[in-house]
Amino acid sequence: MIKFFLMVNKQGQTRLSRYYEHVEIHKRTMLEAEVIKNCLSRSKDECSFIEYKDFKLVYRQYAALFIVVGIDQTENEMAIYELIHNFVEVLDKYFSRVSELDVSFSVSETHLL
Repeated sequence: MIKFFLMVNKQGQTRLSRYYEHVEIHKRTMLEAEVIKNCLSRSKDECSFIEYKDFKLVYRQYAALFIVVGIDQTENEMAIYELIHNFVEVLDKYFSRVSELDVSFSVSETHLL
């Protein structure tokens, strides 16, 4: 099961976050900081799957954006890795070359509706 979905830039700023189970606001901030630090500190030669506390992190980098998905121990890492890729392809078709600015703009637009 997916626990959360994050889009983060190279500076470690969260651009989009979605949680699929309740996490208190102050714990979200701490969790995101730790998750971002773990993913951004890894080299491109290292695996995109990380065991972290009681769940796993699956991440992919696309240009200046990192997409990180937190999953439970029973979820298939490769399926989530492909899900991330498909998500980016959809964004790319919608925005015709997705960028950090597109993500920030679309998030603020959906909050206005």
